[in-house]
Amino acid sequence: AMDLVLFGMAMEHVTRIVRIVEQDRGNALLVGVGGSGKQSLSRLASKGICGYEVFQIKVTQTYREADLKTDLQTLYKKTGEKNQQVSFLLTDAQIVDDKWLVYINDTLSSGYVPDLF
Repeated sequence: AMDLVLFGMAMEHVTRIVRIVEQDRGNALLVGVGGSGKQSLSRLASKGICGYEVFQIKVTQTYREADLKTDLQTLYKKTGEKNQQVSFLLTDAQIVDDKWLVYINDTLSSGYVPDLF
């Protein structure tokens, strides 16, 4: 086991993220310089404290819109059919095509993504 030491401001951010994650359909846009710990604190809050699975797409050279839709289907099945608690973690670097923002917006605003299934 490894001890984890967090400074005060990081703990404040973690508590804010936990509060958001625990809300129904809670979502957050974390903004900050690269390497400031946004992903790490989100993972700590989601998995370490709330016990949620963290779902993140794995973008490759060949990852396309169809792959995104497949990943979103997997996410929706986990949360809808299996009633699993899941945090969807997405970084700006994973948005390869601006058209993908429509899917993300639909997911966040209504939960309905046309032609997903």
